Amino acid sequence: MNERIRKIGRRIIRNKYFFTFLLFVIWVGLFDENSLLEQHKYKKRIQNLEQQQDYYIKKFKEDSTKLEEFKSPEKLEKFARENFYMKKDNEDLFVIVDKTKK
Repeated sequence: MNERIRKIGRRIIRNKYFFTFLLFVIWVGLFDENSLLEQHKYKKRIQNLEQQQDYYIKKFKEDSTKLEEFKSPEKLEKFARENFYMKKDNEDLFVIVDKTKK
C-alpha cells in the first residue's frame, strides 16, 4: 500500500501540469497585484474606513441637532456667552478658573 502511494506521488511530482498549477497558485497567492496578502490589507482598510464613516455620520447627526438648537436666538446667545466669553456692552465678565480640574 505504501509503495502504491509512493508511485502516485512520484507521478504527480514529475507531472509538468502539476508544477505549472503549483507555480500559478504560488504566484496568485503571494506575488500578484490581487494576492491573498493584498486582499487582507484591503479588507482591513475597508473596515477602518467603515468605522470612520460611522463616526462621521454620528458626528453629523450631533452637529445637525446643535445647528437646529442655534436657530433660536436665546440658545445662540447662551452658547456664545459660555464658550466664547462674549458679553454685552454694559456687562462685566468674570471668569473663574478651577485649578483642581485638569
